[in-house]
Amino acid sequence: MDHLSFKTVSVNKANANKGWVVIDAGDNTLGRLSSQVANILRGKHKPSFTPNSDCGDSVIVINADKLRVTGKKMTDKIYVSHSGYPGGQKRKSMREVMERSSTRVIEHAVRGMLPGNRLGREQFRNLFVYEGAEHPHQAQQPVAVDLKNL
Repeated sequence: MDHLSFKTVSVNKANANKGWVVIDAGDNTLGRLSSQVANILRGKHKPSFTPNSDCGDSVIVINADKLRVTGKKMTDKIYVSHSGYPGGQKRKSMREVMERSSTRVIEHAVRGMLPGNRLGREQFRNLFVYEGAEHPHQAQQPVAVDLKNL
């Protein structure tokens, strides 16, 4: 066996093999769903994973309104935001955020699991979350993925 024949492949934006994936969030817990979505966005499920490039797939999450959380997170988990003005700190429970838009809970969890730099922001743009079972990305021919098989 020739040991010099193995080359480390470094994927960049030009030669990344990116695809589209559909994930059904119904009856999945928030943490397990968002960690696996973050791994797919980063491209860690591919053998050609390169940590310094955007080589992950685009992810469509449907049925975000059927998401489950365990314990007392609906009342005890607090989302904090700030308007930038003095005294402008706002606190909302997970129940209040889910009533307004259940997609924000998944987006917030996945964003926290991505790198906090330019690359993480670029990878986050490949996430599309929808409350119902319909999505407008049929033209991209997304592949349905079951999270139990990952």
